[in-house]
Amino acid sequence: MKPAIAILGGTGQEGRGLALRWARAGHAILIGSRDPGRAQATAADLRQAIPGSTASGMDNRAAAERGAIVVLAVPYAAHRATLEGVRDALRGKVLVDVTVPLVPPQVARVQLPPEGSAAVAAQKLLGPEVKVVSAFQNVSSHLLEDPAAAVDCDVLVCGDDKEARAVVVDLARAAGMRGIHGGALANSAAAEALTSVLIFINRRYGLKTSGIRFTGLPED
Repeated sequence: MKPAIAILGGTGQEGRGLALRWARAGHAILIGSRDPGRAQATAADLRQAIPGSTASGMDNRAAAERGAIVVLAVPYAAHRATLEGVRDALRGKVLVDVTVPLVPPQVARVQLPPEGSAAVAAQKLLGPEVKVVSAFQNVSSHLLEDPAAAVDCDVLVCGDDKEARAVVVDLARAAGMRGIHGGALANSAAAEALTSVLIFINRRYGLKTSGIRFTGLPED
């Protein structure tokens, strides 16, 4: 049986897109939000889009408690507060941190936090009982939310626990992408910084879907 995936911040574009892809792959989806009503509406939309989906919506803490794997897809401004609100519910679980430390209005400029990356900050806050893995920062939400679109993008997966990284590499594959082991969690700084670069590229070239590809690797 495929593990249930809780997506905290699942009403945002990235969260909705990932939920769609994983629901289509057969995972039970728990949409979390600060606003349970919005979460329930998003889950209803997902059930309509994916026949057979059992997606449900609730507040972030309830989603974190029920999910076997928890995905954090909130804006950076809500990153710490969201983690503090669900910390106890994450013990013993894999947390996939999708957060990018964007600081408006200069979101096309790299501005990493003092800890080096948002994912490292999450690990320091949560402690060793939670296996934090960084992934999916460089994937266009416009592609994820379009069920007919192929996602032409690799996913850099960084984390200190090899088994947890492997779980997230498999999640990337389930969502239609190639997950690439990117080493220690500290290396998440590269993926998080690349998001600002991709935002600049999108603006400069009039795009919405630029991404990254790693060459020279054997194909799956």
